Amino acid sequence: MHNEKNPCVYILASRPYGALYIGVTSALIKRLYQHRNGLVPGHTSKHAVYKLVRFEMLDDMRSAITREKQLKNWHRPWKINLIESENPQWVDLAVNLGLPAIQE
Repeated sequence: MHNEKNPCVYILASRPYGALYIGVTSALIKRLYQHRNGLVPGHTSKHAVYKLVRFEMLDDMRSAITREKQLKNWHRPWKINLIESENPQWVDLAVNLGLPAIQE
């Protein structure tokens, strides 16, 4: 079976302007499923941070990890501006990737 890797940095939010989480993965759909089903203990499950509000595909995992570290060091207003630059309504982008909408 071919195991395709797609390095990606993603930002989850609990709600618009709510708690944020920045992560990195090579399998975004699988990782989102894990977050949404409480399989990732910690910040996301504790604060219900499940809505995918931004993601960036990168060429390799090293670049993705570098970008994740960069974004984690940004001030909160910069992160919000980044999200709103492409997703001003804070829409859950995971729905377009085939995952069900989150029931709020």
